[in-house]
Amino acid sequence: MQAPPSLHAALQQAVVDGIFPGAVLAIRYRGNRVCLVSAGRLSTDPPGSVVTPSTVYDLASLTKPLATVTSLALLTQRGQCRLDDCVDALLPELGESPIGQATLKQLLTHSSGLPGWRGYYEQLSPNAVLPPSLQARADANRQLLQLIKREALVYGRGERSLYSDLGFMLLGLVIERLSGTTLDQFVYEHIFRPLKAHPLCYLPTDGEGESSRMLMRDVIAPTECNSWRGRLLCGEVHDENAAALGGVAGHAGLFGTAEAVLVLTDAWLMGYRRQPSILNPDVVQDFTSRQNSVSGSSWALGWDTPSLPSSSGQYFSSQSFGHLGYTGTSIWIDPVGELEVVLLSNRVHPSRKNEKIRAFRPTIHDLVHQECAKMR
Repeated sequence: MQAPPSLHAALQQAVVDGIFPGAVLAIRYRGNRVCLVSAGRLSTDPPGSVVTPSTVYDLASLTKPLATVTSLALLTQRGQCRLDDCVDALLPELGESPIGQATLKQLLTHSSGLPGWRGYYEQLSPNAVLPPSLQARADANRQLLQLIKREALVYGRGERSLYSDLGFMLLGLVIERLSGTTLDQFVYEHIFRPLKAHPLCYLPTDGEGESSRMLMRDVIAPTECNSWRGRLLCGEVHDENAAALGGVAGHAGLFGTAEAVLVLTDAWLMGYRRQPSILNPDVVQDFTSRQNSVSGSSWALGWDTPSLPSSSGQYFSSQSFGHLGYTGTSIWIDPVGELEVVLLSNRVHPSRKNEKIRAFRPTIHDLVHQECAKMR
């Protein structure tokens, strides 16, 4: 699939307009060869190298569907957990806590009652000293459980939907407890390696992560000059809470290329269409269907669905599912149109105050849809 000139022009104009320093757009339409479009540079301050399809980005909250939701789909289809399991049955430390009786489904649909965000990193690591070992990561996770255990619910379980990083932090710990291994090891062994989705990985703050950072140092797009850590972040997760947990968490921490992300989106699309995939078709249908348990919510199980207005634009079908990432990333999959679109950028460089991408996202998805329509 050859990249239409209009898509390259749109990305280039976005760079000129200061929406992001650079970006990569990856598209697969009706199973055809992947179309990859890149524009801009890795950074503006200091000036970086030219962005290529091999550029690695901090995926931010795309970690939620790619790592956490995919892991829970696998564990569900293997019978290791059920969506109506209460979290305190899997994490006994949360017994007799406000969040203990929330179900996995409520965590996945952001309807558990937890607040959206807390700056736990200030308590986990007040001096910005990040976990240097696997044991230090485990200690941080134990502290996290105690912090969430003390959280009062901000609404009744199941009464409404409030997007919550905290719920996905817990889901990451649930996966570790069920699998008996770390989250980064589980996703590598059971998802990324079998699918040959490379490079797609966590970059822990310990020695192992440092080795990976060194190998990819010339192709990683930096994010922000972070005041808490006092440096420009490159190969370190932008999200402060994820960093304080050692770079591996259920809500953030993944790094990868657009093409590697597209490998994962294809596994979900193939499962949806009942074609060969690591994911069971019935489980995929459950996880990608908008849930009706919370009035007015657009959430499926960890995946979002189009609402009005939607970052997916105006043409994606109602069966579509996707997710956004804070650093300037997004995924949208339309099983009806057989269209997968991955947009990766570092819009938070040099500052997270830049929110111009909000208007760009629906515009680029509309343009992609229009170009694909010409191929029918």
